[in-house]
Amino acid sequence: MSTSESSTYEPSNKTLTPIQWAEKACETLMAKFEPELLPPERFHYHQGVFLSGMEKCWRQTNKNKYYDYIKRWVDSHILADGSIMKFNSDELDDIQPGVLLFTLYEQTGDERYKKALFNLVPLLKSWKTNPSGGFWHKEHYPNQMWLDGLYMAGPIAVQFGKTFDQSDYFDMMTYQAILMEKHTKDPDTGLLYHGWDETKEANWADPITGLAPEFWGRAIGWYPVALLEMFDHLPNDHKDKQKLTSILQDLLIALTKYQDSETGLWYQVIDKGNLSDNWLENSCTSLFVQAIAKAVRIGYLDAKYMKYAWKGYNGVIDTLKYDEKGNLLIGNICIGTGIGDYAHYIARPTSENDLHGAGAFILMCVEMSQAKTV
Repeated sequence: MSTSESSTYEPSNKTLTPIQWAEKACETLMAKFEPELLPPERFHYHQGVFLSGMEKCWRQTNKNKYYDYIKRWVDSHILADGSIMKFNSDELDDIQPGVLLFTLYEQTGDERYKKALFNLVPLLKSWKTNPSGGFWHKEHYPNQMWLDGLYMAGPIAVQFGKTFDQSDYFDMMTYQAILMEKHTKDPDTGLLYHGWDETKEANWADPITGLAPEFWGRAIGWYPVALLEMFDHLPNDHKDKQKLTSILQDLLIALTKYQDSETGLWYQVIDKGNLSDNWLENSCTSLFVQAIAKAVRIGYLDAKYMKYAWKGYNGVIDTLKYDEKGNLLIGNICIGTGIGDYAHYIARPTSENDLHGAGAFILMCVEMSQAKTV
């Protein structure tokens, strides 16, 4: 990036509060994109995670400009009968943005948001599955379970179950979460591989285990963030809650062992920070920080783990820059990435203010605004 495009601004960690950083990120992207033009131009999780972060920012600040922006985006995709435009009904990635519909229905009572939810979430009841009952990530990736998929389908399905008194969705998604962890967890590191193909037919699948080759940062990040979103709506006495709580705790504690001691960030390939071509990545760091901090706030982790959250948060803040117009630049964000080997992840380009990276950043900042300072 040339100096004409960006300053060398290096913010102090105390320049803005966490919620102010969240707002700055929201406003930067609001200035860049009219909501109807958020890329890609379909109902998709890139916009969904960014707007989910914005929704949490709205709930913390009560600033209606955020709510109005979310509503304009959703309204540009939802027709009067509740059908969804530019939507791939066989990809979990296009289920996730529906989580925004709950707030709009709650705030307006407009039945088309409810109709849209009933057009969307029941698709999961006939979703294609591997032999063990695990959801395919996409139609054209048969039998492949990706960690990312839990974030795409878990929170919306559990909230749907709670909102509309359909408890079978609780069992559906806790089963998916448990199955995913069972088959992707590495017993030595405690980390989760990016994906699993039970049939072992994917070109990346280990011929014996069906596992992906590596521990990719952002994929791992979606999983605990999703669990905690599910816990917001899952009954505390649900039969799988205790097991999932243990899974959450074990994963988050395992992740702390791989935090870079100097910067507070995590690496693109989590467990190979010793390799010279590996690099520190902001979106996975933001998701890990958010999950650790939320787990502490709600009581799933001891408060001593907040030191890792604050170190990671400060590490991300230390990478931020501004452009010449004063807009925030969140860098070191890996673009959207499928499953591959080490070289595949390391060669992935980065982008600034990528929507799922910005969304992860906003989620982190809103959560850290509710944390106790150290």
